[in-house]
Amino acid sequence: MLFLVAILLGVVLGYLFGGRLSNLEHLRLRGLWLVAIALLLQMLIFPLFTDQPILSVGTAALHIVSYVLVFSFLLVNVFRASPLLLVGAGAALNLLVISLNGGLMPASQSALEKAGATEVLAALAESPVYGNIVLMGESTKWNALGDILYLPAWFPLARTFSIGDLLVIVGLTLLIVKGMRAHE
Repeated sequence: MLFLVAILLGVVLGYLFGGRLSNLEHLRLRGLWLVAIALLLQMLIFPLFTDQPILSVGTAALHIVSYVLVFSFLLVNVFRASPLLLVGAGAALNLLVISLNGGLMPASQSALEKAGATEVLAALAESPVYGNIVLMGESTKWNALGDILYLPAWFPLARTFSIGDLLVIVGLTLLIVKGMRAHE
């Protein structure tokens, strides 16, 4: 959902800086289908608008596969669009912390509370894992790279996010702004 914020912010800033949405076609990014498959995988294995995923087997492995697909896309396109370096750095940080925690993203209880994620906290009280989230604790590793940041509960699409997510969002926003301003 944070990617929607990045896309919206990128489009708004793109227009404010004199860009045009039609200029995005000049980015000529290759392998967008890799990102589409990665997003589809994540939509299947993580609860989106319900408390249960569509596909509940192989979650950790499929999560890692989704990152491999994203990194393949980034590798093919990083020299075409420099903001993808930020996207790649953020994705790498996320993959690191997820890999160190058995395919799960540690989330701060405090950040979840401040984001108003009561349903996630309730689910985590019943089970140690909710989607790809596990509560931070002594057994989780590299918590500083986990979901420690948050959008407050009053904000539309409020949720927790990581430093890696923040880099991905900034990179995606810059990519859209740069793309909208291209070929002027």
